[in-house]
Amino acid sequence: MIQLKSVINVIDNSGATLVECIKVLKGAKVGHIGDEIVVAVKKARPITQGFQSTNTAAKIKKGDVRRALIVRTKKETRRPDGRYIRFDDNACILLNNNKQPLGTRVLGLVAAELRQKQWMKLISLAPKVI
Repeated sequence: MIQLKSVINVIDNSGATLVECIKVLKGAKVGHIGDEIVVAVKKARPITQGFQSTNTAAKIKKGDVRRALIVRTKKETRRPDGRYIRFDDNACILLNNNKQPLGTRVLGLVAAELRQKQWMKLISLAPKVI
């Protein structure tokens, strides 16, 4: 479960590495896997001066406010067959205004619950779905 002030890892190549949750969308107090949140970037990779690109992923900097999608949580999640799944950390990916992933690669595992919530673009980018 992700709530206000939770610090979350970013597992895409958008340029951000750590973000802080500032709002859970859809009126809930806590966010679960597959929910959208609003985050503030707390730590980002430095932007190199010689890097000339129109890619918005390279323009993420500390202090930016973006939307994100929760892909892993430490709190266990019950699956329909009765099993529980939990991960070692809380992780998310950044989204653009069209609800598409901001980065072009996903650098870690994602939960299979995203398939049920119709995030097929993210499922196709992920190296492994658990």
